[in-house]
Amino acid sequence: FDGRASAIASASARMFRAIGLGKVLDEHGGAIGGIRVTDGLSPLHLHFDASEADAGPLGYMVENRLLRVALLDAGRAAAGIGLHAPARAAGIARGDNGVTVTLGDGTVLTAPLLIAADGRKSVLREDAGIRSSRWTYPNVALVTMIAHTNDHGGIAAELFYPSGPFAVLPMQDRHRSAIVWTVDAVDAPGMLKLGPRGLAAELATRTGGYLGEIEVIAPVASYPLSFHHAESYVADRLALIGDAAHGIHPIAGQGLNMGLRDVAALTEVLVDGVRLGMDLGAPALLERYDRWRRVDNMAVAAATDTLNRLFAVRGRGAAAVRRLGLAGVQRLAPLKRRFMAEARGETGDRPRLLQGELV
Repeated sequence: FDGRASAIASASARMFRAIGLGKVLDEHGGAIGGIRVTDGLSPLHLHFDASEADAGPLGYMVENRLLRVALLDAGRAAAGIGLHAPARAAGIARGDNGVTVTLGDGTVLTAPLLIAADGRKSVLREDAGIRSSRWTYPNVALVTMIAHTNDHGGIAAELFYPSGPFAVLPMQDRHRSAIVWTVDAVDAPGMLKLGPRGLAAELATRTGGYLGEIEVIAPVASYPLSFHHAESYVADRLALIGDAAHGIHPIAGQGLNMGLRDVAALTEVLVDGVRLGMDLGAPALLERYDRWRRVDNMAVAAATDTLNRLFAVRGRGAAAVRRLGLAGVQRLAPLKRRFMAEARGETGDRPRLLQGELV
C-alpha cells in the first residue's frame, strides 16, 4: 500500500468487464459520477455530470495494488499464459523467423512477437534504436491518500494552480480520496518534510475546505514529471505499449488509459492476424497497430501538454481568460459532451474490447 490509485475510464472499464475483471471495479472501485474543473478556487467552473449522458459512471478509481493483484490472479488462472517472475532477460534475439528470449536461469522462450511493456525507461525500446521526443517539466507530482469528514459525493475535482493541477479523486469509501498534487520542483523537498498535520492543513487550504477536516492516511510519494513519445511503436518483431511508447503529464489522469487502449488495439490486430493465418510478427500487422495508436496518443499527449501550459501562465489576466473559458464551455452543450466523451475514452476508432465486446 503506497497510496497510489488510478482512474479507469468507462471505456477501459468495459474492457475489464469483457475479459472477466469487472469484480475488481465493483468490489473496490469508487464510481466517478462527475468531474469538476476550476481555476484555483474560482466559482466559475466546468462540471461533467455522468447522469447527463445516461451511460453509467465516467470511470472508477481503484488502488493500483488491487489492480495488480486482480491482473496477476487472472493471469495465473488463464490457460496459455506462462508467468516467469521474478526473472531477468539475459539475452534477446529478434530474427527473421521469430524472437528468442533467454532468461537468467537458462530458460529459453520463443515467440513470433515481443511486446515491450517495460515502462518509461524501456530497455527494449532503446535496444531497438527507437528514438523518442522527450522533455521534463519543472514540476513534481505528490501523491497520497486522505480521509475527510465530508462526503465527496463521487465527484472528482481538478483545481488548477500556477504550479499545476491539484486533483482530488473519489475512492469507494465516500470519506476517502486520492490526491495528485503538482508542485514546483524547488518546493517539493519542503512539502515532503511536512508532517501529516502540516500537510493536511496545506491540502485543506488548496481544497477550500469543501472536504471538511482532512487526515493524511498514506505515505507521500513524489514523482518527477516528464513527457516522451516514441517516433514509432514498432520495430522488427517488436511492439511497444503503454509507458514504453508514451508518457504524458498526469493532468486529466489519461496516462494509464492510453496504455489500456494500446492493449485493446494490439489485441484486436493480433486476433485478426490469427484468423487470417498470418505470422503475428508480420510487418503489415505491426504497421496497422502503429497507425491506429500513434495518431490517437499523439492527440491526447498534445492536448494534455497544451492544457498544462495554458493553466501555468501566471497573472490575473490569464486567470480571468481561463475562468471565463471554463464557464463558457459549461454553457455550450455540444462542446461539453465532446469533452465528456474524451474523458470516458469513447471517441475515435475504438477497439472492440473498449466497446465491451470480445474480439
